[in-house]
Amino acid sequence: MVFCVKRKPSISETDFYNYWLDMHGPLVSSKVEDLGIKRYVQSHTKRADLGNTASSGRGMKQAVFDGLAEIWWDSFEHLETVLATEPGQIAGAILAEDEARFIDMEASTIFFTEEHEVVAPD
Repeated sequence: MVFCVKRKPSISETDFYNYWLDMHGPLVSSKVEDLGIKRYVQSHTKRADLGNTASSGRGMKQAVFDGLAEIWWDSFEHLETVLATEPGQIAGAILAEDEARFIDMEASTIFFTEEHEVVAPD
């Protein structure tokens, strides 16, 4: 799962990244078992100038997200199974409630992917 995240305009960039990493990150970690999470990574946007240069050189829009979160499960079926359990539903609701504190939900999005490794480290 990829969660493209935009911070609430009322929250400073520093406060947003600190909350996401130091408060929400441990909350996600505490729900790993209930949600069957295999891996969770936060990628915080840095060097917007570099990203905007790369984007404009390709005719793209300027960066609109403050970062992204990636979450891995064994399979889509495994995710569906854990989300059907009471602990999974409770954990999901707790995380969504916390996300609403610091994420601009209307400006963010979630999508699911399947990885295809093209270049791998030696």
